[in-house]
Amino acid sequence: MRLEVLGPSGGAELEEVVDDSCLEGATVNTDEWRGYSRVGGHHGRVHVTVDHSGPKGTWALDLDGDGIREVHCNTQEGLWTGLRIFLSRFRGVSKWYLAQYVAMFQWSHNIKQVTDEFLRILLGMGPSTSSAP
Repeated sequence: MRLEVLGPSGGAELEEVVDDSCLEGATVNTDEWRGYSRVGGHHGRVHVTVDHSGPKGTWALDLDGDGIREVHCNTQEGLWTGLRIFLSRFRGVSKWYLAQYVAMFQWSHNIKQVTDEFLRILLGMGPSTSSAP
């Protein structure tokens, strides 16, 4: 997962972030916000939207009819919720340091297992020279 703090966050800025982080031919699932209208079509990307608005409020789509709702943006929305919860612990974050807090959250989400070896490197102790587990 990759998160980035942007100053202005309109369609042009979003398009640049998507261009820098999505492979050619990728499928990009988003909600119906107008700013996302520019992410599809470039570099062979497919853009699929889930319309949360309206009386029925669709949250996921099964476009191929196999019973699995493969089109959704719930994972990313859940990540933003996790970030808000993480930031709430600090009872306010200066905008000057927001990117660093976001980087901490990104790191903690992406690391799947904290090993002794990782902690040695993080603390500047270097890799273990012991052959014992």
